[in-house]
Amino acid sequence: MGHRSKRYNQEVEKIDAEPVSLPEAVAKIKTFNSTKFDQTVECVLNLGIDSKQSDQMVRGSLSLPHGIGKQKRVIAFCEEVDEAQAKEAGAVEAGCDDLMEKITGGWMDFDVAVASPKVMGKVGKLGRILGPQGKMPSPKNGTLTDDVISGVKEFTAGKIEFRNDAGGNVHAVVGKQSFEEQKLIDNIEAFVSYIKKNKPPSAKGVYIKSMSISATMSPSVRIAV
Repeated sequence: MGHRSKRYNQEVEKIDAEPVSLPEAVAKIKTFNSTKFDQTVECVLNLGIDSKQSDQMVRGSLSLPHGIGKQKRVIAFCEEVDEAQAKEAGAVEAGCDDLMEKITGGWMDFDVAVASPKVMGKVGKLGRILGPQGKMPSPKNGTLTDDVISGVKEFTAGKIEFRNDAGGNVHAVVGKQSFEEQKLIDNIEAFVSYIKKNKPPSAKGVYIKSMSISATMSPSVRIAV
């Protein structure tokens, strides 16, 4: 385990041994304010799924009620007729052949790639480049869409993407430490509600096994589920 600072260890001592309510957890996270920057708050759910089974994968995208406090760099794979509108909507780059060539050449200065089904036949060739980065457009997370312009607007504004890892955990950014407590609570509740609604039919037993929130440079706080 890496070295923990004195500040971090002091914050750990403030955390209750048992899981607490969501409002209590958010209030606690907001007391961890000894860093000089606005920390990002993340929610982690440990799910009762078998991550080796394709029909138990949990992934998707969601626009949170109060955003996440950060704009994302979005690109749009689209037809030439939509390029100008995509850029007006916030895309840092838009197009198809030229954009694909730029990415093949090593450019990856973006967070999300949105694509139109009309050009996906070409974009699929970038799978070995974008796939490992988690940036390949897909209908499962809303990045492959008939309405590219709306997709660009939503993801630029902070629409979150998520997918479970090998351990059955789902991570998502839910805001900034500077957010009002109620706004963080609203965002977390919206995320958890979405996960509940998308429980795989084949998942058995307890679905949400544990839940916690943490800030970038601060310890996590467990929440009663």
